[in-house]
Amino acid sequence: MRLRSCLLIGLLASQQAAAITFQTRLERVQWQVEGDQFECRLSQPIAGFGSGEFVRRAGEEAIFRLKTPERWFGAGSATLLAAAAPWQPERSDLNLGPVSIGSGDTPFNSSRLQAGRLLVGLLEGRSPVVRHRTLNGGDPLEVRLSPARFGKAYEDYLACTAKLLPVNYDQVRQTQVAFPTNAIELDAAGRAKLDIVLAYVKADPTINRFQLDGHSDNSGNRLANRDLSRRRALAVQEYLISQGVPAEQITLRFHGERYPLVPNTSEANRARNRRVTLNLDRAPASVPAPASAAAEAPPAP
Repeated sequence: MRLRSCLLIGLLASQQAAAITFQTRLERVQWQVEGDQFECRLSQPIAGFGSGEFVRRAGEEAIFRLKTPERWFGAGSATLLAAAAPWQPERSDLNLGPVSIGSGDTPFNSSRLQAGRLLVGLLEGRSPVVRHRTLNGGDPLEVRLSPARFGKAYEDYLACTAKLLPVNYDQVRQTQVAFPTNAIELDAAGRAKLDIVLAYVKADPTINRFQLDGHSDNSGNRLANRDLSRRRALAVQEYLISQGVPAEQITLRFHGERYPLVPNTSEANRARNRRVTLNLDRAPASVPAPASAAAEAPPAP
């Protein structure tokens, strides 16, 4: 009887120590590629869990993340690995470091460096693996992707990323165009910066509001500085209109020296303050943007 009790206790202990593992059977593994000029995704469905995916936005490198409708992971940091395949006994797993677990259907986003190493690992036959503990009970939990059939999908993913725009919305939603001392005309650098923004705008029809805020440094008197900031904003407005932006979608404001980015204590600082800030917005299409006008409300930085 005593021996039987010991065996039972040992069996329960071994069951508790065993990790809960989510992994798609080898014959059912599939990689999926989808995307457009704004974002590309390379994903693998994971049976009973959700999916693992690499996501690359325009203007950025890829990240890796898991998606699941259930909250499996407990709080804290999970471990991300590029695990060696069973048929690679000479290799050991590569520990890529921790990922911070949060709530929601995407418990974490890896760093771009971690995602890059995972992609290289997949090409070498390694498996992306996330190890942590469950939310309830703290049992060991492992989520594993397979490198099977990865090569062709990766080629399709690279073809998608080749068509990505050079920037994304977050990178261009606020752009600062600099002006030389007392200058009111756009120079080549300013036009080049606006051309990058306009290339994105032409690809994204949801953007239909452009706010321009003109600024100056504190050289000269306040009245002259206010006029300089107005004429700089007008120069940017004229360029936008010449490139096809509807005039009714542009709001123009000018502030003189009132809102410096940095104190006007050096020539380098004054150069940063001589600027026009262009803010993009996705206003409802049915609501027209305000007509161009001077305004006194504080601008965005």
